[in-house]
Amino acid sequence: MKGFIEWFKPNARIKRWVALILVGIILACYGLAKIIVMEELTPIELLGIVVSFVLGFACIVTGIVFMQKRTMEMLIEATDTRVKKNKNNVNINSLIFNKKIYSEGPKIVVIGGGSGLEMVAKGLKKYTDNITAIVTVSEYGKVPTSSRQKLKVMPVDDIKNTIISLSKDEEIAEKLMNYEFESGDLKNIKFSDICFSAMQNISENFAQSIKNTNEIFNMVGKILPVTNDEMKICAELDNGMIIEEKDKIPEVVFDKITKINRVFIKPTNCRAAEGVIEAIKEADCVIIGPGSLYTNVIPNLLVGGVYRAIKESKAIKVYISNIMTEPGQTDDYSLSEHIKAIIDHTGKDIIDYCIYDTGEITPEYIKKYNMQGSELVELDIQKSKNLGVKLLQRDLACVENGYIRHNSDLVARAITELVCDDLKYRDKQMDPQYMLLKSKLEYEKQFNKIKNKPKRKKVKKSSKQRKSKFLDRYGNRIESIRNTENVKRKNREQLRMEQQKRNDEQAEFIENVLEKIQKDKDKNNK
Repeated sequence: MKGFIEWFKPNARIKRWVALILVGIILACYGLAKIIVMEELTPIELLGIVVSFVLGFACIVTGIVFMQKRTMEMLIEATDTRVKKNKNNVNINSLIFNKKIYSEGPKIVVIGGGSGLEMVAKGLKKYTDNITAIVTVSEYGKVPTSSRQKLKVMPVDDIKNTIISLSKDEEIAEKLMNYEFESGDLKNIKFSDICFSAMQNISENFAQSIKNTNEIFNMVGKILPVTNDEMKICAELDNGMIIEEKDKIPEVVFDKITKINRVFIKPTNCRAAEGVIEAIKEADCVIIGPGSLYTNVIPNLLVGGVYRAIKESKAIKVYISNIMTEPGQTDDYSLSEHIKAIIDHTGKDIIDYCIYDTGEITPEYIKKYNMQGSELVELDIQKSKNLGVKLLQRDLACVENGYIRHNSDLVARAITELVCDDLKYRDKQMDPQYMLLKSKLEYEKQFNKIKNKPKRKKVKKSSKQRKSKFLDRYGNRIESIRNTENVKRKNREQLRMEQQKRNDEQAEFIENVLEKIQKDKDKNNK
């Protein structure tokens, strides 16, 4: 009864549809009454009755549809926190849609560590709630912070950052997890370490403590450590040297001018944490990377049972390639060498698709990376195809704060499109999951098109102001390259002028010397 009364409040906007239904009923009843009462019907009277019936039923159907829609909107307004925070700037229709698609979204497992895993998880939460992030838990050899030393907490930086990425309010989550006390007995101790330490003490094991943390924080999906033990990541170099400290691997490789032959973990019998194997087996899609190939990506696959579960899973296996090489790990590595390194450590059938970037990045940023020993990953397409992997080229790169990064929205969209294509291939076009994902993709494309549309000043159109699509896309790059060429030209001109000046000075000097010699010679002759 209370819910029914809510319909008639001033801001309910539902009375109009009730009134429309009543009008429809009246029109339908009027047409019915006409048929019953009248003995004879002329064509005009018959037409009037038909029109009355059609209008009546149209009003009834329209009123019922919009009344149900408005009822759903009222439910969302009453329960969704996003509406409570900002009623004016929230699209209720998209929230109704999102609640449905998130709960029925594909089951996606993301394996890795570092900023790569955080980026993928952050983008995917727009398409599904069913995300499982499997995270590296190794920082062996790295000096722990004073906070970790006091509380004796396992390395949880990657887990902490992934929690932030999957949080519905990332800004508050980041402030909370990175908060460091400034006074008292808790001085220099981070809130995240206190939280994980307490969870570890009240839970059966480390994996259970992370699972309990998932329940407390307002997160999309869940996070699992790859193992309950703090594994040691070791590397064997081409020269036979063994490095047993993760953080020293790039440094030693760079200093010794050698390459990594293989990586392995200690203890070798590390077993996957509770829930990891199950999540992989039930997944619709398994994402590997991007991230540090030898210290974040491959070590997770070497934990007991992980790569075997991936091979046996019916999920789509996708590797997201790095955009740039990493000094001390993948120097001069091409795309095929990244893929081959994973296959060499785990065997075939672990990667179905590889999504790689188009490489369209402003040269100035690449030059900045070149100075640090990093380069664009060479795209040797044919060699990569020969490894039995299907390649998908997508525009994934963006520049954030001067650094080249994967764009989380573009990566998530590429993965979701791949899942949609797989469902279509299996003749599941009528599957609710396919239809919802397809609609969500279209919605995101339209939304981003409007969002990224530049605001133009209202000016009179002229032929001089028109720009081609090519210039719209590459205009900034062309202008940047042109400016660089102008600077080079000016430098060459300056060098030429300086060289000419030096030549003139030398010629003048030689001329003076010859003149002096001639004078001395004439003087001696006299």
